[in-house]
Amino acid sequence: SLPAKLINGGIAGLIGVTCVFPIDLAKTRLQNQQNGQRMYTSMSDCLIKTIRSEGYFGMYRGAAVNLTLVTPEKAIKLAANDFFRHHLSKDGKKLTLLREMLAGCGAGTCQVIVTTPMEMLKIQLQDAGRIAAQKKLMAAQAQLSSSSAAGAAEPAVETRTTATQITRELLRSKGIAGLYKGLGATLLRDVPFSIVYFPLFANLNKLGQKDPNVKAPFYVSFLSGCVAGSTAAVAVNPCDVIKTRLQSLQRGVNEDTYSGILDCTKKIWQKEGPMAFLKGAYCRALVIAPLFGIAQVVYFIGIAEFLLDMFPKHRA
Repeated sequence: SLPAKLINGGIAGLIGVTCVFPIDLAKTRLQNQQNGQRMYTSMSDCLIKTIRSEGYFGMYRGAAVNLTLVTPEKAIKLAANDFFRHHLSKDGKKLTLLREMLAGCGAGTCQVIVTTPMEMLKIQLQDAGRIAAQKKLMAAQAQLSSSSAAGAAEPAVETRTTATQITRELLRSKGIAGLYKGLGATLLRDVPFSIVYFPLFANLNKLGQKDPNVKAPFYVSFLSGCVAGSTAAVAVNPCDVIKTRLQSLQRGVNEDTYSGILDCTKKIWQKEGPMAFLKGAYCRALVIAPLFGIAQVVYFIGIAEFLLDMFPKHRA
């Protein structure tokens, strides 16, 4: 039932985000740093420096936004894919690869309603620590090089903003469009992701089914979700880098600004080289793999069906 799909998607999203959010924070910071202003050399270096400068909970900056919005986001994505698969199937016959891809395309298109503002707010909070650390480092270097250290200004203390403050400011200055900055880049990432992920998962999962009418074992669903998720994540990573750069409102010292997708792509290619489009790919694969593996296991276990059996009046 639809309520079961929504509950399953929400539970899967909450569990997954809680487990992998620090890696997602490292991915955002690695993708946003530009040549000449690099604060981190790798995922582990980023997480170690974040803990040292911001404490353990610094790795979860922006997590509240994700935990709040990931339930409708994942619910829409998974439920929309099932909806399109159902309506694209003819008399219950097996879907062709093209129809599976179309269903994934529909799911990816639907989810950006929630994904875009969620990612927009999350990126501001995740990257704030990197920008603050960069400013402190440059202030310290300036102080050391100054001939009169006594007269050097103290490094500015970071003023932490909340998702609510960012939302109010964007709505006040730019209206609802402010929360949907980077919508085109989000579509370029999420639609191809879903086109790759859902058909790949479905076909990998079928390999573990001894009988077409019996579910594959839960470990097959988990591994299929991990493999399909990481493959799709790496495939669309260039679009994710562009999306992250476009949605970042604050820039580090001497970092480029971008006017759109084409301008961002051109500047990254010219100034940082083609390998820059793979920044954070390793982190993104580590985030997406367990996230979708967990999602498929939650579907397999049928937690929502159990809950709905306890409260039958809420069934569709």
